[in-house]
Amino acid sequence: MTPPEGAGPRFLVAESETLEQREQRRASVGRSSGETYLDTLRALVPGAACDLARPSEEGAEAPGRDALAGYDAVFLTGSPLHVYRDTPAVRRQLAFMRDVFASGTPAFGSCAGLQVAVAAAGGTVRESRRGHEAAFARRIVATAAGRDHPLLAGRPAAWDAPAIHTDEVERLPEGAVLLAGNAVSAVQAAEIRHGGGVFWGVQYHPELTLGEVAAAVRRQAEDLLRQGLAHDRRDLDDHADRIEALHREPSRRDLAWQLGLDRQVTDPALRQTELRNFIAHLVRPVMRSRRRGG
Repeated sequence: MTPPEGAGPRFLVAESETLEQREQRRASVGRSSGETYLDTLRALVPGAACDLARPSEEGAEAPGRDALAGYDAVFLTGSPLHVYRDTPAVRRQLAFMRDVFASGTPAFGSCAGLQVAVAAAGGTVRESRRGHEAAFARRIVATAAGRDHPLLAGRPAAWDAPAIHTDEVERLPEGAVLLAGNAVSAVQAAEIRHGGGVFWGVQYHPELTLGEVAAAVRRQAEDLLRQGLAHDRRDLDDHADRIEALHREPSRRDLAWQLGLDRQVTDPALRQTELRNFIAHLVRPVMRSRRRGG
């Protein structure tokens, strides 16, 4: 049933962490990736009705395309899922994303969420070839198409963003639009139209707090050390400590300077630019059209 005109939006968050991964994340920051998204969306859109689904999980009942059509937006979280591996969890996640496209409900994804949409629409994902982005993606630059795209409205000529990932988009699906990239990941933002649906996504994490970035660095310490991104565990812990301190005191110019960050990262409103733009420029127009029978 279509909600009445004026009713708050209905959002669905789809997370693909395993139970073990959820518990590890809760132990470090108190929330799973899906729960972080729920908190972020409720703060951005007070009064929104937000549900959580785990479509990759065996035995979990994910909404089908008819139920998905009753939502105003679907959000796909980041996760350690590698979509180029043919596993039952990956197959379930890709089938869910194809249903999202078929439902016509606008979708947004960050990090692995972007990769899931790419693979579901016929593109390819691989392990990152230029090393891993850890803590922050640096010097992201919009393409010519991205400079005029509403997803990136308000972003400067180049910006940094929270990011931690080991995989990258290798090839976008046919008809997709590349919106931004940087020296490490050629695809940092994209629009994908497939099966009647529209997806906007980014390789970084506009939903994360700096405290969660610091915790992610600590959780993935061994991998980051293997990548040579820190000399030793003490250096890595010092880096995470600075990020955590900036989370607690975002006005500290000394920490922002030491980390090489500006307000695009330290200011939550600017850090969440893509989420705000997705809701304002895609979700709300589709909501109005649907509820008026358009």
